[in-house]
Amino acid sequence: MLALIDERLGDRLVVPAEPMGDTIELVVRPADLTAVMRTLREDGDLRFELMADICGVDTGVTMQVVYHLWGPLSEDWVRVIADGLSRDDPRVPSVTQLWPGAEWGEREAYDMFGIEFEGNRDLRRIYMPPEYLAFPLRKDFVMPDDASRGPGEGIRHMETPVAPADVREEPVIRTSAGAGARLGADGASLAVTAGTTDEPEALENGEEPA
Repeated sequence: MLALIDERLGDRLVVPAEPMGDTIELVVRPADLTAVMRTLREDGDLRFELMADICGVDTGVTMQVVYHLWGPLSEDWVRVIADGLSRDDPRVPSVTQLWPGAEWGEREAYDMFGIEFEGNRDLRRIYMPPEYLAFPLRKDFVMPDDASRGPGEGIRHMETPVAPADVREEPVIRTSAGAGARLGADGASLAVTAGTTDEPEALENGEEPA
């Protein structure tokens, strides 16, 4: 099966297909994902018909989407990694036109990582409430009390009211209930009321928020 996959898809792979235990791993560019997945599913000699899993990955440098496929003609699973998504604006084609059931996996990856699946007709949060504005499994997500742990390294805001592509130097800050005051990008103490998107004001003399 490895040789057959290389024959069918070699020119669309970032690196040659690699066997890893009972799994064949393929790394592709986002622009090639649809063609690769269609071949894996519809080629009569491949027939990887079951989409078992979709998940997002944040490496800290780039974003990825990872798919696991099974087919009746192979003893091996196939892992497809769509690599090189922008951290600022992560996007990849949806595979729901091939596997309608992939919709929920794509929604999960969007909910946790902010990855946009272009072509998914129902891309909305699946775990977090609709008004939630952060992406909890991204590496730039921190818990409210993390603001006090390393101010010299700068503070990565836990929540912002904009999509990843629009996050810039001075986002509006929201905190969870009970988070209290936090440090801003300039080192000033900030206080905001949970559930609002109003610009927080710096506290004077280190006073606690009302």
